[in-house]
Amino acid sequence: MSAELQPRVPSGPIAGKWTRRRAELALVGPVQKRRHRVVVVGSGLAGASAAASLSELGYEVVCLCFQDSPRRAHSVAAQGGINAAKNYQNDGDSVERLFHDTLKGGDFRSREANVYRLAELSNGIVDQAVAQGVPFAREYGGALANRSFGGALVSRTFYSRGQTGQQLLLGAYQALAKEAARGGLTLLARREMLDLIVVDGRARGVVARNLVSGQLETHLADAVVLATGGYANVYHLSTNARGSNATAIWRAYRRGAAFANPCFVQFHPTCLPVSGDHQSKLTLMSESLRNDGRVWVPRQAGDTRRPDDIPEAERDYYLERLYPRYGNLAARDVASRAAKAVCDEGRGVAPGGRAVFLDLRDALARDGAGALRERYGNLFEMYERLTGDDPLRTPLRIYPAAHYTMGGLWVDYDLMTTIPGLFAAGEANFSDHGANRLGASALMQALADGYFIVPPSVGNYLAGAQLSPVSEATSEVRDTVASVEGRTRTLLGSRGRQPAADFHRELGHILWNHVGLARTEAGLAAALPLIRDLRARFRDSVSVPGSGASFNQELERAGRVADFLELAELMCIDAIARDESAGCHLREEHQTADGEPQRDDAHFAHVAAWKHTADDRAPRRLTEPLVFEAAPPEIRSYR
Repeated sequence: MSAELQPRVPSGPIAGKWTRRRAELALVGPVQKRRHRVVVVGSGLAGASAAASLSELGYEVVCLCFQDSPRRAHSVAAQGGINAAKNYQNDGDSVERLFHDTLKGGDFRSREANVYRLAELSNGIVDQAVAQGVPFAREYGGALANRSFGGALVSRTFYSRGQTGQQLLLGAYQALAKEAARGGLTLLARREMLDLIVVDGRARGVVARNLVSGQLETHLADAVVLATGGYANVYHLSTNARGSNATAIWRAYRRGAAFANPCFVQFHPTCLPVSGDHQSKLTLMSESLRNDGRVWVPRQAGDTRRPDDIPEAERDYYLERLYPRYGNLAARDVASRAAKAVCDEGRGVAPGGRAVFLDLRDALARDGAGALRERYGNLFEMYERLTGDDPLRTPLRIYPAAHYTMGGLWVDYDLMTTIPGLFAAGEANFSDHGANRLGASALMQALADGYFIVPPSVGNYLAGAQLSPVSEATSEVRDTVASVEGRTRTLLGSRGRQPAADFHRELGHILWNHVGLARTEAGLAAALPLIRDLRARFRDSVSVPGSGASFNQELERAGRVADFLELAELMCIDAIARDESAGCHLREEHQTADGEPQRDDAHFAHVAAWKHTADDRAPRRLTEPLVFEAAPPEIRSYR
């Protein structure tokens, strides 16, 4: 194990690790809490829940919100549900089964103790949400309803039609708003973190830009929590909100935080296909539709008939054929690669042949239109508005798209990064999902981190930290502000004529073609010089009009694209170094006879975490061995 990566996992049986750790965590007295300030960057599910919880404990909290309101955080896009091991269906679920499904879903590339804690906390998360008034779907008798998701053989997903993320976010937002009204929390909207302030090796605040006025602000603190989501927008077209970006975690990486497993990116199998270069993002259709929808393509290549004109005998329900146990509910990476494979054979549908059908015909005959609209109503409305087709009359057309990033800042068991005092929560960290995230577990992790793990972990850090006074006059603070001002001047000083969006689109094509659903040694080797050349052209040719002292969305976009270009290079380096297949990271050189990923546990049963060195030097690769005591690695099969 690299000396810089100390996971600090408690000893003893896995079922008692979190209980023991909570008992060990040092506490901060009520009066002392009021003397500590914590900056939380991000106000989605992880950020809002962490900020509200820390404020309720008595800390002075500053929460920076990228949007005009926390209610617009990308968490609202999570549609299908949130997992919990309550076993309401009496179908054999348990904390242990949820733990095993999650560990297996990540292809045994996540930290075992963190995954068990996530499963253990799942029931409390749902109880918390119910207490907040989140309107989960209910059975006729009043009990909370469940449905299934990919990678599981039980029904454990709690949902609110196709709006689960939005409803959970409203619950967290009301807790945040209550604390802001009380005066214990300051909520600052339209702020973007541009750098991390590190003093004496500890995180002591951030530099942020007011996106309306353009003014730079310093927010000093005793601890910093980053809850800024993932980086799937590095692919340009993804299911993420257009403003989602990697700048906060990338700036932390540049300041010394290790970045773990950057090549682990999930492609969601149930998205609307690309229709042209005019698109700025792709639209997600919830995985929950695969509960009632059957995925198929024509058996014959080049079949352009309408779906209703293709008889049953000439349809290939390929997920049911390939994965008879899980069928249409195979894990996301498995379903995505299968869709790509049938389209590569020339059997894809829709213009361009890059789509498959998701057909609700059988469910419609079984349950009726009313029942389906009650389960998925807003999803049907969204699909019809975007495509003009009613999914209850004609099958949906879907195809994989970049969706969720399992890589992120390396954190220990307490969610602290390699920079003391800097914590990462939700999708911003790497810890729980390994090489592939199972559906309905993103919301689970965000709320587990924010409500249950970050608050006591921050307190434990503050109880033992020896913190020197810091002001805006401190040299490290002034140097960080000057660095941000220098980057802004460089972008504004470019005399190029090409907008940043053009470079972002080109980067997306490179990554999709070479670091996408399937990867090869030759393709990855070809991608690196292409990315480096694009970075050089960006520096010389980007056009950034306007000034930094006012509202300037082109400046915002250019800064984010500059960070994406650097991150893309690290993703490629990481994918080359991980010479195995695991989950979403399929190296075509390493697959079984039937096309499934083939892990190399002898050489790659570890987390790969990268440390920034210097702009002209390669990053340093650190490793944390993965130890499996409760669930030894096995062949990951959904057949």
